[in-house]
Amino acid sequence: MSGTNTDARMRVLVYSDKADTRERVRTAIGRRPATDVPKVEFVECATAPGVLRKLESKDPSERIDVAIFDGEAAPTGGMGLCRQVKDEIFQGPPVLLLVGRRDDRWLATWSQADQVVSHPIDPVALAEALAELMRRRAVALTG
Repeated sequence: MSGTNTDARMRVLVYSDKADTRERVRTAIGRRPATDVPKVEFVECATAPGVLRKLESKDPSERIDVAIFDGEAAPTGGMGLCRQVKDEIFQGPPVLLLVGRRDDRWLATWSQADQVVSHPIDPVALAEALAELMRRRAVALTG
């Protein structure tokens, strides 16, 4: 995918019950996580029902390309929500899961997350993981 189309955008949903976590994610990623992927349009959700409404939308202009879930969110954690999305949403977006500790990465296997990054958020690791999911999604949507 070429980064030369300056109008191209991918919608990235960020789920956390904590506004500061959503802000840290947005700040770490910036406008574009890598030069070869489109710019990011963020969609924020603070509740699991809000996430499900966004992901189940049939409106093509509302399509979510990649989701980032906070595994530490409450009352519905990102791990359980990821598993639910993978089981219930047909052709849903890839999910990047933020876990509380590096040792929690094994839980991401159960949740079926496509990528995992641990807290505290490392901007380079988060941007690289998101860019990889954006590349995969672009291929899936065009292929």
